[in-house]
Amino acid sequence: MAQKPLRLLACGDVEGKFDVLFNRVRAIQKKSGNFDLLLCVGNFFGSTPDAEWEEYKTGIKKVPIQTYVLGANNQETVKYFQDADGCELAENITYLGRKGIFTGSSGLQIVYLSGMESLNEPVPGYSFSPKDVSSLRTMLCSTSQFKGVDILLTSPWPKYVGNFGNSSGEVDTKKCGSALVSSLATDLKPRYHFAALEKTYYERLPYRNHVVLQENAQHATRFIALANVGNPEKKKYLYAFSIVPMKLMDAAELVKQPPDVTENPYRKSGKEASTGKQIPAPEEESACQFFFDLNEKQGRKRSSTGRDSKSSHPKQPRKPPQPPGPCWFCLASPEVEKHLVVNIGTHCYLALAKGGLSDDHVLILPIGHYQSVVELSAEVVEEVEKYKVTLRRFFKSRGKRCVLFERNYKSHHLQLQVIPVPLSSCTTDDIKDAFITQAEQQQIELLEIPEHSDIKQIAQPGAAYFYVELDTGEKLFHRIKKNFPLQFGREVLASEAILNIPDRSDWRQCQVSKEEEEMLARRFRKDFEPFDFTLDD
Repeated sequence: MAQKPLRLLACGDVEGKFDVLFNRVRAIQKKSGNFDLLLCVGNFFGSTPDAEWEEYKTGIKKVPIQTYVLGANNQETVKYFQDADGCELAENITYLGRKGIFTGSSGLQIVYLSGMESLNEPVPGYSFSPKDVSSLRTMLCSTSQFKGVDILLTSPWPKYVGNFGNSSGEVDTKKCGSALVSSLATDLKPRYHFAALEKTYYERLPYRNHVVLQENAQHATRFIALANVGNPEKKKYLYAFSIVPMKLMDAAELVKQPPDVTENPYRKSGKEASTGKQIPAPEEESACQFFFDLNEKQGRKRSSTGRDSKSSHPKQPRKPPQPPGPCWFCLASPEVEKHLVVNIGTHCYLALAKGGLSDDHVLILPIGHYQSVVELSAEVVEEVEKYKVTLRRFFKSRGKRCVLFERNYKSHHLQLQVIPVPLSSCTTDDIKDAFITQAEQQQIELLEIPEHSDIKQIAQPGAAYFYVELDTGEKLFHRIKKNFPLQFGREVLASEAILNIPDRSDWRQCQVSKEEEEMLARRFRKDFEPFDFTLDD
C-alpha cells in the first residue's frame, strides 16, 4: 500500500507563550484535521514567569499534539532541560536532546541540533561544538547509500543561507547565523531545514544539492526561518507541510527540481562552484543519539511539498517553458484570440472569458506556458497575486466580490477563472456552502486548506486538482483521481444559490459574436484602467 503523507507543523520561538501556541494549534486542527507532530525550534522557554508552564507540566492544561522541542540557547533556560540525552518535559512535550537523529517507524528521519554555536572548550550547556556537528555527519554520511535526511532542526540560521536566493529582509546572512550549521546542512542535504531566533519569517527559494552537469540530480532543500509566537507584527511563526519519508519515495519523484530552484548558498561562487567546493568540515567525533517514536503511517504515496516564496527571485530568472504544440492561451501563439485580451503585465495577462458567466468574467493567464498554479515560477506567482488583489479592489468598487477557481484537469495552460458576484446576491459563506453542498451531492471531496498553507504545499506539479479561492482568501481543494465534471465551478456559481443563471453553466451556450466580444473587451479595458498597476511603471 502506498504511503500516506505525514502532516507536520513547525514553530519558531515559543518564548513561554504556551497558551497562544497551543490555542492556535487547536484552531488549526479543528479547521483542517489533526496533524501528526509539532516541531519547535528556537527558544521554547522565555523570561516570563513559570505559572503558565506549571499548568502544562502538572497536566492541568493539555497539549493538543505530540510536540518535540530543541534545548536551551542561553544559560537562563538550561534549568528546564535536565537530561542532555532528551526527556519528557510534560505530557505530549518531549525534549529531543543536545543532538541526534529522530527516526520513526514510518521512516521519517529528523536530525536535530540544540543550542548556539561555540568554538570554546568546555562547551557551555546551551551550545554545540564542531565535534557535535562532526558526530552527526559521521554517523549519517559514512555509508555510500546516504542521500540526505528529511528534516533538519536547528535554532540558529545557517550562515550564508541568503546567497543566490531571495532577500532575507533585515537579516544579513553573511554576518548572522552559524557556519557550523551551514556545514551540517551542506552534508546532510535536508529536504526541509527549520530555524528561528531572528524574530522574522524567511522562506528561502529552494536550492539544489548537486552541481549541474557534473553530478547526478539530487533533491532540493527548502530553508524556512520562523518568527516568534504571538509577535505583534503578525509575522508567520507556524508552518504546515506534508511529507512522505525519503526512503519510501520513487527516486525520480524525489529529485524533481522546483522551477525556481537556485544554486546551493553554501558553495563558493564562480569557478569554485563548478568544482563543488564548500565550507570545510569541522573535526570528527562519533557519539550520536536516536529516537524511534512515530506510529506506522500507511496510505497514498506522494513527495514533500512546500510554499514557494512570493518575494524576489534569482537574478537570472529562467525562461518560461514552451508548449509542446499549439496553445490557445500562450500570448505569443497565433491561436490566441487577442481581441479578448484586456490587460498585459510582465509575466501574466488578463483576458475576457469566452462564453463568460457574466460580461466581466475574466481569466488570469501566464504569458509563458505553465500548466497550473503549482508550476509557476516565483516571479509569475508574484504577479498573479498582484492581479488578484487588483481585481478584488476593482470589483469591490462596482459592488461585487470575486470568486477564483482553477481546474487543472484536461487543460494544458493555466486558466485562473475570476467571476464577480454581486454583494447583494449572497455572502461569502453562501458561496462556500454552495460549493461544499454541490460537491457532496456529486461525491467530490472538497477540503478546506488552512489559511497558513497554499496549493503548492498540497499538490505536486502534474497532479490533477480543482480549487476555489473566496474573497476572504479561504480556499477549497479537491485532488482529482479519476473523472471530474469539467463545468463544476461554473455550475456552482451559475446555480440559484449564487448567480441564479443555471442556463449559463456551459460556456458553449454563452458564446456571442466577435463584434460583441470586442465591445465587451473595450468596455472592460476602460473601466479597469484606473486600477491598472501595469501603468505604474
